[in-house]
Amino acid sequence: MRLVRAHAKWVLGSALGTLAFIGLVLSACTTLDRTTLILPEIEGAHFVGDASCVNCHTNTVRQFAMNPHAHLDHPDPKFADMGGCESCHGPGSKHVQVGGGRGRFIHSGKDEQLCFNCHQDTHSEFRLPHHHPVIEDKMSCSQCHDPHGPDIMKPAGGMAFARLNQQCATCHREQSRQFVFEHEALRDGCIVCHQPHGAVNRALLTERDSNLCLKCHAQEQGIGNPGDFYIGKENHRNHLRRGGCWTAGCHTAVHGSNVSPDLRY
Repeated sequence: MRLVRAHAKWVLGSALGTLAFIGLVLSACTTLDRTTLILPEIEGAHFVGDASCVNCHTNTVRQFAMNPHAHLDHPDPKFADMGGCESCHGPGSKHVQVGGGRGRFIHSGKDEQLCFNCHQDTHSEFRLPHHHPVIEDKMSCSQCHDPHGPDIMKPAGGMAFARLNQQCATCHREQSRQFVFEHEALRDGCIVCHQPHGAVNRALLTERDSNLCLKCHAQEQGIGNPGDFYIGKENHRNHLRRGGCWTAGCHTAVHGSNVSPDLRY
């Protein structure tokens, strides 16, 4: 009888534990993809809903349904239907009353703090020593990102790394132009070497020294001495002691070269 009771308790405990685990997983699945936010306010204005926006902004509203921002969630039930345009642009009654026009709603392209209300981790990256000048109001989030369309990156369409490179190229034209001898890392995307928002290293590099290059270029061939680094058939151990691959005067054309296959200049 004791064995039966012990077994019953074990079965019950296991079942309760399993149910608790399943509940935790389901809870995570239903909350991770929904960001809770506090809606912006405009003095004297009230929320009118997305139906009022579609009359003028038809194409934008249609595309917005496929945008990640369309899944925002407000904790107050009375704002349950306000998870769209007014989540970022604020209550739109004044904008609607005058038939549109700027200055009567919050313009996300002119106020990066609106984005930082949700993207707090990105805000922290812009506070690092080296960063794109967004918090200095010299750039805006919408220069690189599309807040309305089905693809958050500009320009939309194509493979992710190709689109990202194309976006970087709008400003960094010298680094992204065509070269006779290209640095193959560019095929994998600029973010292989650079942080897109901010970094502790200059030029937004993911590593400050030759470790950045050795992630791809280090190959040990045969049994070598400790500390040997072979790139191709040449031991670069002594070269690396002189500094970074690009700062030591060896491979200064890090993005590509028209004259040097080894990207020396």
